[in-house]
Amino acid sequence: MKLTGKTSVYGIIGHPVKHSLSPLMQTAAFKALGIDAVYVPFDVEPENLGEAVGGLRALNVKGFNVTVPFKEEVIEYLDFVDEDAEFLGAVNTVKNEDGKLTGYNTDADGFLKSLIEEGVELKGKKVTMFGAGGAARAVGYAVLKGGAKFLNIVNRNFSKGKIVGELLGKRGNVLVFPLREDSVATLLKDTDIIINTTSVGMKPDDPLLFDYSLIPEGITVVDIIYNPAETLLLKAAKEKGCKIINGLGMLIYQGAIAFEIWTEKKAPVDVMKRVLEEEIYG
Repeated sequence: MKLTGKTSVYGIIGHPVKHSLSPLMQTAAFKALGIDAVYVPFDVEPENLGEAVGGLRALNVKGFNVTVPFKEEVIEYLDFVDEDAEFLGAVNTVKNEDGKLTGYNTDADGFLKSLIEEGVELKGKKVTMFGAGGAARAVGYAVLKGGAKFLNIVNRNFSKGKIVGELLGKRGNVLVFPLREDSVATLLKDTDIIINTTSVGMKPDDPLLFDYSLIPEGITVVDIIYNPAETLLLKAAKEKGCKIINGLGMLIYQGAIAFEIWTEKKAPVDVMKRVLEEEIYG
């Protein structure tokens, strides 16, 4: 790639960012559309966040993604935030227009688009979601935005689950339950979709999230983990004849939406998907 004085700069801030797949995905997207731009990872020490954002603004970096641990803290350094980001209290995408920084949250719509692509209908469905972290907020918000009838949140830390439940309850019918076998067994008897938003399943020796024999036959089971492609949860669901979806689609679409915010061009989703699948799965 030829860099000139006209080359636009985009990037991602976080700590750490070495593992991020965004540079690979966004660079491929720019190349596919012939956009003269580069995408750079910026590893920022937490105490330097304000200075880093100010530097990106001053250097006229056109846009950047935000990853852990800065999705919430970055908001105080921005000029505007969109409705989704304001509600969730988290930003993962920033656009720089003439020195004014606007924050967006593309995680929720990214998750929603990934389900739509898989033909999953949310309207009127009963959803049981495991986890109450930042990802759970975005996923739960997406589920309610998509028209789910009920959202049940199950979390090991019940107090943390209640905080997320109170937030999402402003958008729909939400109940919170402790992670106990009796409550899970009762919930899953009347669930259309199971979603795991926790990190349980990333490592082969992780304990089971719950007793997977309780998964009903033929429902939809989603795990936002994308590596491995099939966690133990998804493998168990597959054996029950369930439709299974991993987190690759969410990763792709949150990035695609960010790309469209920055460039105002339709993202080459097929290209972004191909490079990620090659990188992750070989």
